[in-house]
Amino acid sequence: MSDSEKELTKMSLQAGKETIYKARFQKSIDQADQPDWLKDLRKKAFEYFTENGFPTIRDEEWKYTDVKELAEVDWSEAPAAADGLSQDLANHFAEIETENRVVFVDGVLSSELTNLNETAEGVRIVSFADAFEDQTFKANLSKIVEPDFNGFTALNTAFIDQGVFINVPKNTKINTPIHLVFIGDNETANFTRILYVGETGSEAEIIEHYTRTGDSKYLTNAVVEIALADNAKLVHTRVQRESHSAFHIVTSNTNLGRTSIYDNTNITFGAKLSRHDVNMSFNKEGGEAWIDGLYLVEDGQHTDTHSRIDHRVKNCNSHQNYKGILDGRSRAVFNGKVFVHENASGTDANQSNKNLLLSNDARVDTKPQLEIFNDDVKCAHGATVGQLEEEELFYLLSRGLNEDLARNLLTYGFAEEIINKIEIPLIKKQLDEAVLNRLHARLEA
Repeated sequence: MSDSEKELTKMSLQAGKETIYKARFQKSIDQADQPDWLKDLRKKAFEYFTENGFPTIRDEEWKYTDVKELAEVDWSEAPAAADGLSQDLANHFAEIETENRVVFVDGVLSSELTNLNETAEGVRIVSFADAFEDQTFKANLSKIVEPDFNGFTALNTAFIDQGVFINVPKNTKINTPIHLVFIGDNETANFTRILYVGETGSEAEIIEHYTRTGDSKYLTNAVVEIALADNAKLVHTRVQRESHSAFHIVTSNTNLGRTSIYDNTNITFGAKLSRHDVNMSFNKEGGEAWIDGLYLVEDGQHTDTHSRIDHRVKNCNSHQNYKGILDGRSRAVFNGKVFVHENASGTDANQSNKNLLLSNDARVDTKPQLEIFNDDVKCAHGATVGQLEEEELFYLLSRGLNEDLARNLLTYGFAEEIINKIEIPLIKKQLDEAVLNRLHARLEA
């Protein structure tokens, strides 16, 4: 496609977006029972979106991920209601733990499925509608993920309505994981949002779980903002098991205080097209973070992970380990940047991206990057793309295993390192089954 054709495509997408979203946005603003400061924020975000639109493959950060298909869909006509408990939803929750569960269906909070039993004194787990006057909420909303980060964050901010605000007070520990569940059930665009604020010395665990009831075509456009004060700790597991007809775009940013700890694991199985921007900033000394992930994609799926870890201050450690398993005509993109600023002496940062190709038609574009502006650091990065090791396969075959089973065992072993990070038995069991079922289906194909 020539530059002129690309420009015309961009212009046509822009015109389409205005038609699709303008009326819906105006209706949302007119009907919203929200404070003026929030409406002003939303209006500015929509102005940015109107002027800039969705990113295109001409943007360097999106050159391998084309969002044209989702951008042209008129999501505004889709239903968005969470009334009534369908049998599909009931079956879906038959095995999920019931304590500290917040559920959104098609982007709308479901009071019927939400259940909050165990909360320590002073902990707030509330909908955005109940948080608008909270000063901590106001001080942090849209400060960690700026609306103009890209067109998706701008559009999410423009449609701020449904979301969950979690505030863990000073020196407070929540003993039961907080399970945030986002279910796609109809053809709609979901603009969900999470704001987590962990105050000094706080400790909690959250599970961010995206799933579906069937194979509907829908868009999840989510923003996750996390602020950790000094000596706070958060274990954050994100599981994406969307419909294979769905589009999944999530931006997740975390700010770390002094000696705070952030342990993040990301699992991607679903969606036709998925993009996860995960960004983290060390703002005070002594912080430590793990950002690990596993993507398992098959024929027709495209997944894209972009990360940026900013070491702005001294003596902080970051560890990033992403693995990918690709089958069929699937595609994965990994672009990870570790940025060590001039004042960040004593930084210890390592980054790894390993990919296992089960098909000659699968493709990976991987680009781990280091930008270092201080000599007193210890940094390493690397990436691999390959197939199963023939020596390991030969060893299993020599022990009497058939070739298909041997390949599946080696493939599961490749993924196991990331899955074993998850300590919640039910979630780990579900992920084990998902990986094994995917491999079993391949064996029968």
